[in-house]
Amino acid sequence: MSSIFGKQTVAEPPFDVLLQRRQAVDTTYDIRKYGKRFAATCTYTENGDAPFTTLARYIGVFGQPQNEGDEKISMTAPVITATSTSTKIDMTAPVVTENRGDKKVMKFMLPRDYDELSKIPKPLDPSIKIEEIPSQTGAIHRYNGAWDETHNKEMAMDLGLQLQHDGVNITQEYFMSNWQFWGYNPPFTIPYFRRNEVWVTLNEEQVDFLIENYSSEIVDGMTMEVQHLSLFSVNSGFDAWGAGGLLLVGVVAFTLFVKSRRAQRYSRLQE
Repeated sequence: MSSIFGKQTVAEPPFDVLLQRRQAVDTTYDIRKYGKRFAATCTYTENGDAPFTTLARYIGVFGQPQNEGDEKISMTAPVITATSTSTKIDMTAPVVTENRGDKKVMKFMLPRDYDELSKIPKPLDPSIKIEEIPSQTGAIHRYNGAWDETHNKEMAMDLGLQLQHDGVNITQEYFMSNWQFWGYNPPFTIPYFRRNEVWVTLNEEQVDFLIENYSSEIVDGMTMEVQHLSLFSVNSGFDAWGAGGLLLVGVVAFTLFVKSRRAQRYSRLQE
């Protein structure tokens, strides 16, 4: 029930927030630094079909995990014991969509316990590749609402334009060829409550420029481990409200969002 209203209960890779750009901007963004990570990746089909199901089978979302694990492990959310022939892998966030030239790739970020290639169960499906992602620092913009490709591209363009306006030496061509969409919620989450993000990796010179010029917005020592994000929680009165009250709020919020989306004009994409 809570997932409908955007509560995130799965782990995500830890990161440091170096800068939060909030003052006098059209598009807000953070500068985050991630350590080394591993991801299971799969390319979209020629017809454009997303490989979500293929990756989900690998980690065991739909039953028997499609991998060559040979150990029993306890997972934290939830606690699961794998069979002797395959390893159940905890679902994490975000699910990443990335354009690579004329190909589109989806990534499932693996739990932080899988910090070496030798620890990661081998996929049975040859279309799934295990990828090591080196430590990266980049700019990320968070938004809610629809996650269709047109909307995501609009948000990515807004972030790129804001970075340029802030003086970052980055071309729109580079940005639009390298941005990624990060999704944190299941499809049934009400769009108003979704956590969506667009990301682009920045080099050391670009990061240093932002920190030097916007030092008043630097965040000291903010390290994020796991996000549990929702407008509602048990501690804040979920039991008192009841499911009916939350559903009513959700329906109203969704209706307002749909109306606002219909009124928007994506003029920048048409220029």
